[in-house]
Amino acid sequence: MKLKTALTACALALGTTLAAPASAQNNKLRLITWADYVPADVVAQFKKETGIDVEITLSNNEEIISKLRATGGAGFDLAQPSQDRITGPQQEFGIYKPMDLSKVKTELFIPAMLDATKKNTTLAGKVYGLPQIWGTDGLVVNTKVAKIADYPDLCKADVKGKTAVRLKRPTLLAFAFAAGKDPFALYNDPKAYTALMDDVGKTLSACKGNLKFFWDNKDQLLNGMRAGEVVGAMMWDTGGWKLNTEKPEIQFIAPKSGAMGWIDTFALPAKGRNDAAAYAWINFNMRPEIAAKVAASAGNFTASQGADQFMEAKLKSQFAASFPDAAIKSIRWYPAVPAGIEEIEGRVLDRVKAAN
Repeated sequence: MKLKTALTACALALGTTLAAPASAQNNKLRLITWADYVPADVVAQFKKETGIDVEITLSNNEEIISKLRATGGAGFDLAQPSQDRITGPQQEFGIYKPMDLSKVKTELFIPAMLDATKKNTTLAGKVYGLPQIWGTDGLVVNTKVAKIADYPDLCKADVKGKTAVRLKRPTLLAFAFAAGKDPFALYNDPKAYTALMDDVGKTLSACKGNLKFFWDNKDQLLNGMRAGEVVGAMMWDTGGWKLNTEKPEIQFIAPKSGAMGWIDTFALPAKGRNDAAAYAWINFNMRPEIAAKVAASAGNFTASQGADQFMEAKLKSQFAASFPDAAIKSIRWYPAVPAGIEEIEGRVLDRVKAAN
């Protein structure tokens, strides 16, 4: 999936101090979300239109789950986990509450994306997530010096010491697909899934000598590509397009075995105190002109119907170059992660890290 760096929690205070605790509660939205999903001008406009302050905590999937698990779903009114990280944690920990779709302006969403996300976040007939921002992980290649078309090409001898991947689950899944397997089809078969991950782990361990580093932050990877220390990497799409704007020879490529597709959502924490503010924020953010501002800040695409009319022409052209129709159809969208899967992957990643 796209780079998701956990940042220190911070609050953005707008407006005047409210005297009564009840009034303060009704006029504040406590939001836990990703970096770049809450541009200041969008927050200011929301405050101007609704009178609701937004208290922002920046986080990532793992921390969202951890914080909500620790409090039983309290502390926030709206969260933004990826769609594959909702039903599993909900089954295990009960940290979310169902969406009341009668309070959502569903006509603001791209129908196919809304339907897919509803399907992937439904548990016991109830919907727990709605789509907002989406993107992909694939390959970023300096095409002047390297020929890389799929993930295993990062392990070829002619690019030894000049490639990079994350030591995270998307890399395991990507290499599994490149080996002709479908890891998602094995999610409900822990024994078979463990065997597949063990095989992928051996492949990655053998590839370690090819890697300049396992990257763990945005600047590390982008600077490595800029300097020519890294000529090919598994990377998120917007990082590749950013580099392409600086150096046209660096391109984001959808791998032959398929890019890995993610969708970040809106979800209601189980003990949120201000659902009304959460629904107001969702409906506000999905308005096409607002959604385009958020997408520009995030550097990705939005599930808002019509927002593409407000997107920058450069980003649209880069997307078209990276994703012809066949590449779009081959995107591997992350489904819900069942309980226990990440523990299996974690053990494999630990072995890869320890391998000589």
